[in-house]
Amino acid sequence: MKHEEILKRTKDTNKAKDFFLEKLAFMIGPDRLKHLMEKHLEDFNLIDVRDYEDYIKGHIPYAVHIPFEQMEEQLVKLSKDKVNILYSHSFLCQKSQKAAYILADEGYPVMELLGGFKGWKKRDFDIIETDDADYPN
Repeated sequence: MKHEEILKRTKDTNKAKDFFLEKLAFMIGPDRLKHLMEKHLEDFNLIDVRDYEDYIKGHIPYAVHIPFEQMEEQLVKLSKDKVNILYSHSFLCQKSQKAAYILADEGYPVMELLGGFKGWKKRDFDIIETDDADYPN
């Protein structure tokens, strides 16, 4: 996109307002997630879509591991009655966004953790490390 086009688009503040309102509805920050985990854990599923090796090195408490590559075949493990909050490595990794699209396309309520695992870890919140032997296959 050319510079002139970017300037033209950014001047449409109503479009920007609508865009950011929609974006906020489907994103959750680490602080808000921590609060939900403390008060409303039963209302959502937390799903780590990173690779197995990354998950066992460290993941957010209460997260279940469903690698992005297995998301479509593992949908039966998820609930349409709860919000499914997904995360991957960071805001640069698109695995959680792609997985969120799959869930939304199948009718599952879904949100994405802003900043992913790195954002959570940066806040110095608890992390669970899993021994390889403890991981259910």
